[in-house]
Amino acid sequence: MKKKIIVLGATGTVGSKIAEILLNEGHQVTLIARHTEKLEKQRSQGAAIIDGDITDVETLTNTFKNADSAFVLLPDNVKAENTRAYQRMVTGKLIEAIEDSGIKYIVNMSSLGSHMHEGNGIMAGTGEQEVRFNQLKDVNVLHIRSAYFMENFLRTIALVKNKGINGTAAAGDHAIPMVATHDVAEIIARHLANLDFRGKRVQAVMGPRDYTYSEFTSLIGKAIGQPDLPYVQVPVEQIKQTFLGNGFAEDFVDNLLEMGTAIKTGFMNYQKRDNSTTTPTTAEDFIRTVYVPLYHK
Repeated sequence: MKKKIIVLGATGTVGSKIAEILLNEGHQVTLIARHTEKLEKQRSQGAAIIDGDITDVETLTNTFKNADSAFVLLPDNVKAENTRAYQRMVTGKLIEAIEDSGIKYIVNMSSLGSHMHEGNGIMAGTGEQEVRFNQLKDVNVLHIRSAYFMENFLRTIALVKNKGINGTAAAGDHAIPMVATHDVAEIIARHLANLDFRGKRVQAVMGPRDYTYSEFTSLIGKAIGQPDLPYVQVPVEQIKQTFLGNGFAEDFVDNLLEMGTAIKTGFMNYQKRDNSTTTPTTAEDFIRTVYVPLYHK
């Protein structure tokens, strides 16, 4: 039976893929986004498009009413002067809309590392959102704790092209789970359509195995004809000044960098890896099908 499903963040890396999967399966999909001009393809596929912000409780409530399930998330706000306060505000708005609408199935985009509520930067907010969603009465909530997105390496393509290096603020020799967002989206779409979770649950999505940043960079180098491509751990202050120069709020940048530099503490490796948390797309697959075409674009 086809379902009525709401997807927030439909212009994002994961949300766009969830929407595509559900539309291809023939479900009644409603997408809420601020930049609806980016959703014309989905509109042509039959999606209902609503212009709205994640803090617009009235729009969220009206859209959630009579829906079978909804995908929600905690979006970044690079202009937030107080990141944690912004995250708490958004979580509160989502809770209000969920309670007022009567919707019974929520899939919440969380992250590995959300078991910690401090020392992990941005993830402290996703951890708090999990806890607050768990207080919802008579609502089934599935928290998807996703690994580090392989797509994050796409952000440093310009660095690879212009400087002949790859780098972030994270240590290069610490292995963490990494996942392709298509695999994450497939799992989320299945749960949204099947309504196969009860109560409050956590599901980790951890990719095929753990990779270090240096190893992933080496695989990129081989694929683009630069087998000696090095990974460089860029000084935090240097990256911070770059972000500030691009107009990001200082508190947001501090939270973002804390997340990266704290990886070496092991907070991303808390979840247990088993068959239920392992997904198929390898780094090699991702680099060949996603990274290389964009690199040569």
